[in-house]
Amino acid sequence: MKLAKEHSSVKDIDQTDVAKLFEEELNRFKEEQEATLGLNQTKNQWFDPVPRQFFARDKDSTTILFGGLTMAHDYLVEGALKGLGYNVKHMECPDTESLRYGKEFGNRGQCNPTYFTVGNLIKYLTHLRDVEGKSKEEIVRNYLFITSGSCGPCRFGTYVTEYRKALRDAGFDGFRVLLFQQQSGLKQATGEESALKLDSSFFITFLKAVLIGDILNALGYRIRPYEVVAGSTNAALDRCKQYLHEAFSKQKSLIRALYRCRKELQAVKVDRTIVKPKVSIIGEFWAMTTEGDGNYRLQQFLEEEGAEVEVQSVTAWILFLIWEGRYDTLKRMNLRRADSGSKGLEGKNPHLRLRMLQLADRAVRVMFQTYAKAIGLRGYHLPDMDEIAKVAHEHYNNHLRGGEGHMEVGKLILNVVKRKVNMTISVKPFGCMPSSGVSDGVQSLITELHPEAIFLPIETTGDGAINVYSRIQMMLFKAKQAAQKEFDEALIKKGFTVEKLRMLSFSQSTHPLQSARHVVACTAANTVYSTKGFFKQFSFRRNKEEMESV
Repeated sequence: MKLAKEHSSVKDIDQTDVAKLFEEELNRFKEEQEATLGLNQTKNQWFDPVPRQFFARDKDSTTILFGGLTMAHDYLVEGALKGLGYNVKHMECPDTESLRYGKEFGNRGQCNPTYFTVGNLIKYLTHLRDVEGKSKEEIVRNYLFITSGSCGPCRFGTYVTEYRKALRDAGFDGFRVLLFQQQSGLKQATGEESALKLDSSFFITFLKAVLIGDILNALGYRIRPYEVVAGSTNAALDRCKQYLHEAFSKQKSLIRALYRCRKELQAVKVDRTIVKPKVSIIGEFWAMTTEGDGNYRLQQFLEEEGAEVEVQSVTAWILFLIWEGRYDTLKRMNLRRADSGSKGLEGKNPHLRLRMLQLADRAVRVMFQTYAKAIGLRGYHLPDMDEIAKVAHEHYNNHLRGGEGHMEVGKLILNVVKRKVNMTISVKPFGCMPSSGVSDGVQSLITELHPEAIFLPIETTGDGAINVYSRIQMMLFKAKQAAQKEFDEALIKKGFTVEKLRMLSFSQSTHPLQSARHVVACTAANTVYSTKGFFKQFSFRRNKEEMESV
């Protein structure tokens, strides 16, 4: 208004000049306000300083803390890293006490895995200080925590700063929390050698621990629901973990340790004529992997309710990452010119990259099956990532990344179409951006297309376990009916009764490491379908023994 009044007497003033005068007046007013508010000072972008790093000179005096996978994985990774010369300690599975620490010292609005994992670290450090009597300075000097980042639109990947904020508020200011990605930059930034050498030996040893951890878990979930003596499976698995931990830490033969484990597991008595529904757990990586209060001890609860649980392997995630590399490379090869991005093909040989990725996929699968054969895991097939991508693509674009991407959709479809399981549970943390869009959005379409699917999406917040358990029990009732129907149909087709089936007492139903050929989801039903061949084999073996005795 002031500017308009000053120039109101000028009748023939040019409109361009008026606009220029207005712009000058606005800039002057802006500068006045910035000076009044103190905003005219030059400020540098905020930067989160990384505390004292992990250098080679600190290796002998520093204990590396880590955790986040299943307890079998964490224990074996500990042994593997000890074998490489590191002082390592895996932390126990996060519980509700960890959640309390996480919410007390963390910011609001974090995702469930962060509250549990951050709180679990603070809980352990508090134990070192208040129970073991270590000073804050000693803890900061002699311990560090290593975590990994995340992929896609996941907030967990940005929470290394939240770790440090919570640690400061809990009285552990300066405690080192490092990401794997940071290690490669330490030497460049300081000129001093990093103690954590992420070379081929490190990754191959880590991979072996992950593969064997998956195999142990697969055996446990396959045997435990049908054990005759309660607790015998877990007792055998505990001994197996000790054998393998020793083999890793002392760099002994893993194959020999696996054969030793095989003998332990063979001694477990099972009865696979018991009808149990098979339930698959899919969803957000941490929520479906953890075995504690972070997912309401979901695996244990399902087994207590009479189900056989099928868990997703960490190996499948590794194969998915390899698939992503192949998929992106093939797409980039069709561009008009090579892109120069961090994952682009400019100056690189795409055909060589594809061959290397295919070789990596093959190597992982061969290693897995080699270890599986040694310990006695039979009939276990790693997922075909191309098949999962193909069946999911019609409903979920393979280009979209974050969480498990299209895998959740593909797994549910294959679970139903191939009759892999009787029920599928998708578990995710409350507010998880990648998983919520799939479970609550896309999967509703899949269940409409496949009405026979028994599908239950659940969210975890650390509380509300009773509500979750109630929902699972209602859906599990349907799954039990489906499993019983499969079993009854199998008996009719084979001409058996339950009494006759149990009188056979063939190795297929009583041997813990035997597996029936897949026909339907229910293991007891598959056992019935496999009786003929195994009964003939059993009779032949018995007749042969009688002839030899004569």
